[in-house]
Amino acid sequence: MSDTLHVDRPATEPHGALDRARSNKETVWDDVSGPASKAGRMTAAPAASLSAAVAAGDDAADKEKDKYTVPGLERGLLILSQFSRHEPVLSAPEIARRLGIPRSTVFRLLTTLEQLGFIEHDATGRDYRLTAAVLRLGFEPMATKDLTELARPILERLRDATGCTCNLVVRDGRSVVYVGRVAQHSPYANTVHLGTRLPAHATLFGRVLLRDLSFETLQTLYPEERLHQVTDKTPATVAELYRLMQHDRHTDYVFDKDYYEAGIATLAVPVWGGGQKIIASLGITVSSADDDTARLSHLASQACRAARELSGLLDHIVIATNSQH
Repeated sequence: MSDTLHVDRPATEPHGALDRARSNKETVWDDVSGPASKAGRMTAAPAASLSAAVAAGDDAADKEKDKYTVPGLERGLLILSQFSRHEPVLSAPEIARRLGIPRSTVFRLLTTLEQLGFIEHDATGRDYRLTAAVLRLGFEPMATKDLTELARPILERLRDATGCTCNLVVRDGRSVVYVGRVAQHSPYANTVHLGTRLPAHATLFGRVLLRDLSFETLQTLYPEERLHQVTDKTPATVAELYRLMQHDRHTDYVFDKDYYEAGIATLAVPVWGGGQKIIASLGITVSSADDDTARLSHLASQACRAARELSGLLDHIVIATNSQH
C-alpha cells in the first residue's frame, strides 16, 4: 500500500498559473535551458510552463490542507507519541529536541496535557510519563471490537506482504473454526471458507491452539484410544499428538505440507491474549510445490510479525472465545 497522498485537483485550478507562465514564456524557458533559437523556445516553453503550473497547483493543495490543520493539537499528539514501552519517562528538553519545538512551547503543551490528565510528573517531579487516561482513549473503544475486526486489517497487510491467502482460526472444543480469511487469487485453492470447522488434532492450526493443554487435559478432550486419521500425517494417539505439541512449543511457528489436504502447505503462528494464553492461530496457506527456503523464511517472518501485532492489541483486552477443554 503506498503512503503517497494523491490529490485530485479541479481541471480549472492550474489555469491561472499556466496563463502566467505562458505570458512569461521567454523567461521560463531561459531559466531552464539558457539562450536558444526561436524554434527552440516554441517547443520548450509550454513544457516548462506546464511544470510550473503543476507545481503551483500542488502548492495550492498543500495550503488548502494547512488551512484546516491545528498546529497545537498536532504538536500535542506528537508529544504523546514520543512515550513508549522502552521510554516511559521523558523530560521536557528531550521532547523539545526531538520535535524541534522551542522549550517554552513544549512547556505550555505539557502543562495543558497534564491539566487534561493525559500525562503526569514522575517520582522525581521533573520528567513526565503517560497516565491511564491515554490508555482509555485507545483500549476502551478497541475493546468493543471483536477478534475478527481487530485482525482484519492485519490479515490484509499480511496478504499484501506475502501474496498468500491468510487465515485466523480459533478452537471450539475438539474443532478449529475459521473466523477470519483474506484470500489471494492463485492457481490452486483449498476447501476452507469462513465458518469452516476442522478436527483440531488433524490440523496445524489445531496443534498450535492445543499446545497450552496438559497431557491430562488432552486425554480428557480425546478419551478414545485411537484418533481419527485424516492423512498419514495425522497423529494416531493422544500421546503422539502431545509429543508433536511439545516440539511445537519450542518454535515460533509450525509448517508442513499436505498435513490436512493434499497440495496445500500451511504455516501457523500462535496469537496470544492477556495472561500469555493462546487464543487464536494466524496462518498462511501456500501450494505444497512452493518449497523455496528463502521464501519460507520470509513468510514465517511476516506471519510472526503479524501475530505479534495482533497479540499486542489483545494484551489489554479480554476476548471471549469458546475454546472449552
